[in-house]
Order: sequence, then C-alpha cells, then structure tokens
Amino acid sequence: MSSLLRTCLVALGLACSTVAAEPTTYTLAVIPKGTTHEFWKSIHAGASKAEQELNAQGTKVKLFWKGPLREDDRDQQIQVVENFTARKVNGIVLAPLDSQALVAPVTSAAQAGVPTVVIDSDLKSDKQVSFVATDNFKGGQLAGQYLAKLLSGKGKVILLRYQVGSASTEARESGFLDALKAFPELNLISADQHSGATRETAYQASQNLLNRFGREVNGIFCPNETVTIGMAKALRDLGKAGGQVKLIGFDSGVQSVRDLQNNDLQALVIQDPLKMGYLGVMTLVQHLQGKPIEKRIDTGVTLVTRDNMNDPANADLLAPPISKYLKD
Repeated sequence: MSSLLRTCLVALGLACSTVAAEPTTYTLAVIPKGTTHEFWKSIHAGASKAEQELNAQGTKVKLFWKGPLREDDRDQQIQVVENFTARKVNGIVLAPLDSQALVAPVTSAAQAGVPTVVIDSDLKSDKQVSFVATDNFKGGQLAGQYLAKLLSGKGKVILLRYQVGSASTEARESGFLDALKAFPELNLISADQHSGATRETAYQASQNLLNRFGREVNGIFCPNETVTIGMAKALRDLGKAGGQVKLIGFDSGVQSVRDLQNNDLQALVIQDPLKMGYLGVMTLVQHLQGKPIEKRIDTGVTLVTRDNMNDPANADLLAPPISKYLKD
C-alpha cells in the first residue's frame, strides 16, 4: 500500500493534512514447482502479463521468477521460499511441489508479513491468502468418463500416478478413480505405481507396467505432462500406440500435442496455466492493496480431442502465446 506523509501547514494556519506519497513498487516472487516443463513457462508468461498490465496502469510491480530445476526437489523449493522471505519481498506466488513440506515455509513467511498466494497445487494449510488453480478432481473425472466412453464401459484400465505429495495430480487421480465407479465393467488392473518427476523416470515406469500388463490393458490415464509423454513413447515402442490402447493424458506441450495429432493420444485434459499465472499475481497485488479477494479461484479445465483441438479456444490452450509475454 502507498505510504502516507503527514504534512503540517502551520504557517498557513491550516490543520495537518494527509498526502499520498508516490506508489511503492511491489516486489513479488513467483516460485513454480520446476522451471523446465512448458507448463511452467506458460505460468511464467501469465505472471509476466500481469506484471506488464499492472505497470501500464501505474501500479509498480517487479517480479522475481525462481524455482527448482526438478519437480521433486523439495529442499530447493523450500530454500527459495525461505530466501525470498528473508529478502522481505512484498508477497509470494507459490506452486508447492509438496502439499505438506511447504507448509512450514509458507507459515514462516506469513509470520514475517509476507503473504502467499498458492497456485496450481493445494497446500495443507490455512496460511495462504488465496488458492488459484484448476479443479483437478473434475479434470480427473473428465478423463475417466471419456476413457469409459472410448471403451464402451468395458475393459482393463491402468492409472500411472505421478508422485507422492503432489496435491494437484493426486486430486486428478482421485477424480479419475471416482469416475470409474460408474462403470463396473471397467477393471482397474494397476493404480499403485508412480512415474517420478522426469520424462525418463516416467518412460521407465511405463515400460515396466507395459511389460507386465501390455497384452491385456485397454486404456490408460496419465495425470500430467511428463507421465503422458513417457507412456505415449512406451506404447509406441511396444507397437500399441495409434489407439490400440486408449491413452488419456493431462496438460499440453509440444510433444503431447504432436501425439494427439498422430492419434497416439486420444485426449488431453487441459488447464489454463497462462491464466493461472496471471490471476496468481493479480490476486496477490489486490490483497496487498487491501482489496477483497476470493479464497478459491477456479481457472477452468477442458477435455481436448483430435476432433476439437483446432477450435480457436482450444488451440490457444494447447499452444499458449508464451512469446507474447516472455522475451528469450
């Protein structure tokens, strides 16, 4: 908030008046789960879009973008949050890679007067001022319902999970399993394996599952970009791609969109990460200005197939205009 200067105009015989100073610059840290995947580049673009708009409107904002390279490096993300808290930034926009491990640093930030808006993945805490994210449970349900439709409600299905502690993907996995309850002739043959945080570990986990279940599986759900890409590659290597095994993925990226075009994927459940990054920053600034904000902001979720992927709205979700807001 702008600071206030007290000016006493005694010489003119006037009472003391309050005069607004020049607007302060809000220093904000945006901390993603990782920095390599295209999803996080879209988050960064959305945050940058908000920064540009706010500055154009006269609200001075400076963003710091920093996160761990790998999405399983809890210690590094905790350190980033702690460092920005120590630097006394005005606020933090955080995508916590672990719903419990980041509770303590967010609590410490709040105690130090540094508010946090959580984006993408929920935190098991009440210390964040708002949560801006996809309805991930609904996204998982959409995947389960569409897979059931492709399989006419019958067959053997695999869920390859992401990693323990990732609240966003755990919600998608729960939504998928919830949707399957309506289809008693869909047999879930594996739902306890995790892919890990990289394409390489996802590919290895996918190979292991297909080595065991490849002859009988009819459909698979993967709850994020890395898992989806790893499984699609493993299916190609086994000669089971192209719709022989129905594959539903989550999140867009160059490779995933190519796989959808080639029918190695039958559908992608798509978030709006650019909107998520944008609203994360906007919500935090509104909070810092003393304006009312919503505790939970839903950024939407869409199921995209080969039939509707070229619709203008879906095309923008599949290939967000990152370069418009981020310079190389």
